Order: sequence, then structure tokens, then C-alpha cells
Amino acid sequence: MTPEDFPLILSFVHPEPPAEGRRILPVFLPFSGCRRICLFCNQEAQTGHRREAVPGALERAESRLRDLAARGGAPLEAAFYGGTFTLLGQRDFAACLTFVRRMRREGLIAGARCSTRPDAVAPPVPDLLREAGFTCLELGIQSFSSSALKEAERGYTRETALAACLRARRSGLALGIQLMPGMPGLDLSAAREDVALAASLAPEAARLYPCLVLEGSGLAALWREGGYVPWEEEETIAFLAEACLTFWAAGTRVIRLGLAPQEGLDAAVLAGPRHPALGSRVRGLALARFLEQRLQAAGFSPKTPPRLDLPRSRQGEFWGHRGELAARYARLGIVRENVHWHEGEEFRLSFAATSGKR
Repeated sequence: MTPEDFPLILSFVHPEPPAEGRRILPVFLPFSGCRRICLFCNQEAQTGHRREAVPGALERAESRLRDLAARGGAPLEAAFYGGTFTLLGQRDFAACLTFVRRMRREGLIAGARCSTRPDAVAPPVPDLLREAGFTCLELGIQSFSSSALKEAERGYTRETALAACLRARRSGLALGIQLMPGMPGLDLSAAREDVALAASLAPEAARLYPCLVLEGSGLAALWREGGYVPWEEEETIAFLAEACLTFWAAGTRVIRLGLAPQEGLDAAVLAGPRHPALGSRVRGLALARFLEQRLQAAGFSPKTPPRLDLPRSRQGEFWGHRGELAARYARLGIVRENVHWHEGEEFRLSFAATSGKR
């Protein structure tokens, strides 16, 4: 049969909001500004960077920016990660603000973002960031559950987290929210509530970091004593796929799923849902669920095999890691022979003219 024998029934694009496309220059400041060490934290393993004085980190960042500019690279976005950026000492905080102002003035960066705790953005911090040239404030909320926050020794409550999000919004900064499903005291139901509440705040970006037991963290001792049981891998992937769909429906980009690969990280992970293809598996499952919803809404039966014309850019995630989603698609009547790839962005679903709609 030719494509003309399959009249077009549905046409849509991927539910994920489009990426900004701007490259990031990360500036890691592990533990800098931290007033406490959280139960689950081992930032050197998480970031792959050891502690470094702020002036040295800024000098290295400037050198990289100037080198990129000399080679004709487009301006990047500076991103300050690790530690508690807005609780840096007065001199270091001022130096970072000055760095961003100067780099923006010289056209070496197009903006900047930082990550901090929700109890570290009291007025006038968001306004100071915006005036210096910052464009996004990411908040390590981890959870909106006051009981889970207490168990993880975060030191703030749900009300503090909500107030910080609203304060960032009012300042004109883009809002990023980081959540940690599976952290101590957080069951599946509470984690779903976290995602729903976070999505209702319409952040521009979200990061989802499933809780891992890292050697050197307080959580490692609790885990060894039997006081903490991490989520299972498959349970976590299913939850994250559901969370992605919720955020995408709210117009929020999910810009990180799990900790980024770093030298020494895998050796530091004692337990928890860590998989080298976690992000790909989650996105693939989320796409499968989305397609299932579209098929069901259109009223089609698995007995009516569809033809799918899909964006080639999604080819890597469609069938899932090592083809793990093939059987799921087969139950919908979607087999490899009926899937075709094209260079556009549309998902096109069609059925043979002689087959009926249920």
C-alpha cells in the first residue's frame, strides 16, 4: 500500500515544549554558601567537581568564555550550580554579580541562571539577581511536603517553598523548580502532589532528580541501618514519565532527569534508581503514553493497524531503550512495518481507507 491509501486522521507535535537551544557554561561551586549539609547530599560526587574558591572559578569561566568568543562561538548562558548561590559570603556574591554584569556588557554571555534553596531568596535577592543580568532562578525545592522536608533535614516548610516560587515570579525572573522523588518521607502519592503543585506554578523549567544513596552522605548511614528504602528503578521510570506529561501539559520543559554523568558518580551510588539511559527511557515511555492517549481519544481499536509518520529526531526514543517499548506498541497495532520517518516535526497518524473506525 502507498501513503495515499492511508488517509490522514490525526496530526500533532510532540507534547514537550521546544528547547531554548542556548548553550550553557556551568560554573560549579560545590558546598559554597551552604549553611548545612542535607541528608542526601554529596556534591562532589553529584557535580564531579571539588570545592574551589569563587575567584578561581570565575577566572576559569572567563577564560573559557573569551576562548569561545575568539573562535566565533555564540554567547552562552552562565549557570551557577552547586552550593547555595544566594548564601555566598558578601564578597563572593558581589563578585559573581559583577562577573555577570561585565560578561553581559561585553557580549560574552546572553544571560545567567543560578540554583539555590527556597529559604535563601528573601527580598531583595531576586531583584539583585535580575538587575545584575540573571534571567532564571532555579529553586531546589526537592518536595513541597513539610513532613518529607523535615525528615530530609532541609530546614524549611511547604509555605517557604511556595513563597520563594512566587517571589521569583514577581521579580521577573524565569522560574526553575527542582524536585527529588523518592526522598525520605515521600511516597508515590505525595510525589505526585509535588509534581501537580509545581506544574500549577507554571515554571519555565523543571529538573527531576530521583533520590540516590550516595557514599559520604547522611542518607548512606540511614540506608545501611535499614531506615531508608529507595524507590525501585521501574517504579521510578513510570513515575517520571507521568511527571513529564504533567509538566509538558503545563508548558514546562523538563531539562534534566536524574544526575548528569560525572567521573566517580557511579562508584559513589550505593542504592537507588540509577540507569545510564534513564532520561531516554523516561522520555520514550512518556511518548508512548501520549500516543496511547491520542489513539484512545480518537476511538481506534488495535484491530485497526495505523500508519505512523514520525519525526526522525524522535527515532532514538520511540522504540525505547533496546526496543523495550516494541511490545507495548504492538498491543496498539503499531509495528515496525507501519512506522515511517520524516524530517519534519509532525506526528501523523493514518489508517487504511478500507479499515473502519471503531
